[in-house]
Amino acid sequence: MSPPSSAPAHTAGVAIPFREFVCLVAMLMGVNALGIDSMLPALPHIAQSLGMTEHNQQQWVISAYIMGMGASQIVYGPLADRFGRRTPLLACISLYTLASLLASVSTSFESMIAARVLQGVGAAGARVIAVAMVRDRYEGREMARVMSLALMIFLAVPMLAPSLGALVMLFAPWRVIFHVLAAIGACVVLWVALRMPETLHPEHRRPIEAGKVLDAFRMVVTNRASIGYTIASALSFGGMVGFISSAQQIFTGALDGPEAEFPIFFAFVAGGMAVASFTNSKVVMRLGTRRVSHGALIAFILLSAMHLAATVFLGDNLISFSIFQCVTMFCAGLMGANFGAMAMEPMGAIAGTASSVQGMISTLGGALIAVVIGQSFDGTATPVVGGYLLCGLGILITVLFAERGRLFRPHHSDPAKPQ
Repeated sequence: MSPPSSAPAHTAGVAIPFREFVCLVAMLMGVNALGIDSMLPALPHIAQSLGMTEHNQQQWVISAYIMGMGASQIVYGPLADRFGRRTPLLACISLYTLASLLASVSTSFESMIAARVLQGVGAAGARVIAVAMVRDRYEGREMARVMSLALMIFLAVPMLAPSLGALVMLFAPWRVIFHVLAAIGACVVLWVALRMPETLHPEHRRPIEAGKVLDAFRMVVTNRASIGYTIASALSFGGMVGFISSAQQIFTGALDGPEAEFPIFFAFVAGGMAVASFTNSKVVMRLGTRRVSHGALIAFILLSAMHLAATVFLGDNLISFSIFQCVTMFCAGLMGANFGAMAMEPMGAIAGTASSVQGMISTLGGALIAVVIGQSFDGTATPVVGGYLLCGLGILITVLFAERGRLFRPHHSDPAKPQ
């Protein structure tokens, strides 16, 4: 693996090696996945321990985290554009670590949800600032390649996180899972403090002034490509989290799978996204972000329609559901990194604020969509599969809006060769 040919001249500090930078970005994204997926095997035990009476109520342990992560991203962009990337990043990962410890001592549903929201607030900064750091150093197809490589490493986390949670519960109560999350957060804080230089040059820092911040927000939401691909990301994320929040119930309930094998099932499904990220890192520089993501979108819609038809008329079983879900996740993975890169293309001058606004819309919007899908769980896989199809059709509409009705056509900032 070799680094892209060059980085923008405004990058500050002495850059860490390319491989380490990709791994650090992946780890900053990974704390988000750990905060979600390591909980999945423990949800029934958490629900029983904290006295949750409704079966779907346990999904709020996931939803509260994602909502906290989504709603707070709007804050981190202006902070990162004003104070640089390092200081806000160290603060938010420290908050994530503290909230993990608070969740570990929760004694009621309300205190758990409050700690999870706070944990999500801390995780939000990691997501926003990681994307901004990548945009500080790379752009266009180079940025999409870096994001794909980071996601390829990062996606090992959701594959392994349920196994981590299940492994912890073989030897200790569910509360120890939060102790593990706190330890990982502390390690990330140390890594950033010792190794990561500032990536935002002082001359590109923006003061926190209400008028300028609002103007930056206006630039994000009024740019056709930015808002179109941000909404597309929200719909894609919503369908995925709708599945994640009800995955344990689908596996053990609708599909009659043994609880001990749930981590294997989840790793297989998540493996589709990992393969997609690896594939994207290999082909995006040659084919371009639009050809790859638009082709994946068409396949996503067709697969979701086929899966829904099979579910309604033939019924699902563990094998068919797993295969359909894995291939659908592969398509979602090809869309994910490219949608994010295309949304950021016109936002280089305000990368931090743009990342936070786009992140808030995509994460909070996706969380709300996921709540609707997850709370519709009725003992079958139909709500999740139907949700995927509706999200896919919504993505198609927003992509057509972003591209003025044209698919597959390279953009002027998406040239045949990196610039």
